[in-house]
Amino acid sequence: MFNSLIILAVEANGVVALRMMKLMRGDRSARREAKLMVSEKVAAAFEATARLMAGDPGDEIVQRYRQHVAANAKRLGRLNSGRSRKRHRRK
Repeated sequence: MFNSLIILAVEANGVVALRMMKLMRGDRSARREAKLMVSEKVAAAFEATARLMAGDPGDEIVQRYRQHVAANAKRLGRLNSGRSRKRHRRK
């Protein structure tokens, strides 16, 4: 389980960096990202608590968190690379 926690920490650090880049824009999408970030954290905490109370092993809970982190990294990486659905027009 220790290795999974270390990997989770490294992956989460990458998501934090991607989110910071997004939040530094300060536009409407940054505000949406901030709200999404908070709601995701609350949902993840509830999910982890429920799984713990159900008796799931710690490794499974960490793996589930890693799935959430990977999904966020994929989404944020796509948005920050300029490949998002909304393209900015040159003036």
